[in-house]
Amino acid sequence: MAAHGDPENAGSGDESAMDTTVVAYPTGHSSFHRQQPRAATSVHPLTLKFKEVVYKVKLSPNGYSSKKKAKTILNGVTGLVCPGEMLAMLGPSGSGKTTLLAALGGRLPGSLSGKITYNGQPFSGAVRRRTGFVAQDDVLYPHLTVRETLVFTALLRLPRTLTAEEKAGHAERVMAELGLAKVAHSVVGGRLLRGISGGERKRVSIGQEMLVNPSLLLLDEPTSGLDSTNAQRIVVTLKRLAGEGGRTVVTTIHQPSSRLYHMFDKVVLLSSKGSPIYYGRASDAVDYFSTIGFSSPLTVNPAELLLDLANGIAPNSKHAAEDGASMEDEQKAVSEELVSSYDRNIAARLKAELCVTSTDPKHNHHHCGNDTDAAAAAAAAALMRKGEQWGSSWWEQFTVLLRRGLKERRHDAFNKLRIFQVLSVATLGGLLWWHTPPSHLQDKTALLFFFSVFWGFYPLYNAVFTFPQERAMLIKERSSGMYRLSTYFLARTAADLPMELCLPTAFVFIIYWMGGLDPHPTTFLLSLLVVLYSVLVAQSLGLAIGAILMDDLKQATTLASVTTLVFLIAGGYYVQQIPPFIVWLKYLSYSFYCYKLLLGVHFHPGDGYECSPGVVCPVTDFPAIRSVGLDGMWLDVCVMGLMLVGYRLVAYLVLRRLQLR
Repeated sequence: MAAHGDPENAGSGDESAMDTTVVAYPTGHSSFHRQQPRAATSVHPLTLKFKEVVYKVKLSPNGYSSKKKAKTILNGVTGLVCPGEMLAMLGPSGSGKTTLLAALGGRLPGSLSGKITYNGQPFSGAVRRRTGFVAQDDVLYPHLTVRETLVFTALLRLPRTLTAEEKAGHAERVMAELGLAKVAHSVVGGRLLRGISGGERKRVSIGQEMLVNPSLLLLDEPTSGLDSTNAQRIVVTLKRLAGEGGRTVVTTIHQPSSRLYHMFDKVVLLSSKGSPIYYGRASDAVDYFSTIGFSSPLTVNPAELLLDLANGIAPNSKHAAEDGASMEDEQKAVSEELVSSYDRNIAARLKAELCVTSTDPKHNHHHCGNDTDAAAAAAAAALMRKGEQWGSSWWEQFTVLLRRGLKERRHDAFNKLRIFQVLSVATLGGLLWWHTPPSHLQDKTALLFFFSVFWGFYPLYNAVFTFPQERAMLIKERSSGMYRLSTYFLARTAADLPMELCLPTAFVFIIYWMGGLDPHPTTFLLSLLVVLYSVLVAQSLGLAIGAILMDDLKQATTLASVTTLVFLIAGGYYVQQIPPFIVWLKYLSYSFYCYKLLLGVHFHPGDGYECSPGVVCPVTDFPAIRSVGLDGMWLDVCVMGLMLVGYRLVAYLVLRRLQLR
């Protein structure tokens, strides 16, 4: 995609025109004067138009999808936002503000009618990569520092024509621009970890999107949960990014203060039913409602007046219930009059305005009053027709995601509680099986089965939570086109391997020697490899269960519990004579194969044991060994290999289906 080309090495035609556009980052900071690396990407002017947008969902009385009832979320919303402008979408809760924002960002599933264009073009992969989307909830890794968060994002999202050092330099400049330099080395934090403030966390989320110099910046409730001072800082930052950078900024906001309201260029006001009741300049809204009979006798915050009207509450109680009508009837009458006034006074003018703003870049430039020349506008329109392109190669994405995963996961994986759990169980088990004599064959086989059981269940339960906990992050980053799903999947699972393999290794070292098992180095090494192999298979099943039931962790853990219980019973130790009609169940249990392989490592068909005083019997006659057998070991290894690959393939395919839901 031409947007990600190196400006210094740009080609001719449209790509050369792109280099004349405004570069996003101001150079007022001293660091800019010390070093001027190549621009990450230029801001290309983007005119956003949405016309008669309607969105409905089908619901049954119980809230489940059906064909019986349709609820209208958005009802004919129209608007135009030009480069350098900031549009605020106002409305009560449930009015469809977030739904409209998701539709503008190409993130709304289901059926959407109407027309949304970006420089006259429909939504595409190229548009997605030029769009920054900041959700209401900050989806960030809590254990990463601010600098690590932005640098990792830069390494993934900026074009491959830049070196890693140049990408890190862009991250540093974004931190300086957003006032984050002083907390660069502080962890982001979250609900269970104290970190930076809420306003700083919101600026980090904005900074992640600013790294690619988005032409279109969409923000959902960026001031939610912030005090008035931090809220003002966020809006001032957005105003500067729009005005100085030439971006198109659209934000939802619930109840802005008066000083915040006057920073917006345009306002779209939605009623509680999702119908538009005002579109236009923010400074003209109060005058408009005054002309249609809804003037306030007091000097109030314009946003408060607008939100009251959106809820059907007239400022002067003009439609008070003199005839005994209920408040609900009064609000309904006010809402109907506002919608009717919108259709008469605004809708026709707005449609004409959209018609004048044709898909011709020169017309867009003229009508929107953009100070970017027509050549740059033409280049921007050409850009939107180009296909999607990854910002980095597959291997670069994998290495960056792996490094990020190791930094983030080390706090969860190597926590004291998990280490204490494993080491305490290993020590207790070693004491219970302390120096088991070779003649105590029952105890030795029990210890080997304990190996297969514990390391068949423990990693499975940990892996179940892997993808559900990452779901929000995966959707956010994949929606932004940051990386391929395959690189995420492999890097995410590989980041868990150090802890998944270190703990069972320590476990085997402790209990193996305390339990008095065969001290031969080859036997010990093979036993360790079998346990680690079983750990990987169990982890694979846990990943598959977690991916399949990602939306309901309670069901996922329940399924994991039932599965492990069945595998335990069918593992070949507790039930040695399984009825023929259900004997197939044990062949689905990786615990069975792990147990059988461990027996094959420690015993051979020619070995014997003292079955009664003075009588030596072959080990193949011992019930716990006879029930599983000592033959076909390589076949068992292959079956476990198929399980390992098959479970992970299932998890991957499920993630492909769920990635953008």
